Amino acid sequence: MYLIQILLPATDSDGNGFPPEMFASIRDLLAQRFGGITFHRSAPAEGLWLSDDGVEKDAIVTAEVMVDAIDREWWTHFRADLERRFDQEEIVIRALPITRI
Repeated sequence: MYLIQILLPATDSDGNGFPPEMFASIRDLLAQRFGGITFHRSAPAEGLWLSDDGVEKDAIVTAEVMVDAIDREWWTHFRADLERRFDQEEIVIRALPITRI
């Protein structure tokens, strides 16, 4: 079993928050496809990374789903769609092996 985490920007490049409908549509799609979702968006986390211009930062929200197997083709297309919708160079989606207790 895997925990899939999707790291989404909370704001655009100008610092404006994305409309709640954008997050709601993602929440609804993932809940429908995977039967459940956890969405952490009430307190955005801060992501930091090094670039050629120095340290950059983002406010991010995280969506999580649990899956038995990873459909890499579906996730690749989903990530590309998110990158277009949020106007991002890259949206990070990661899979962590987990054991359900």
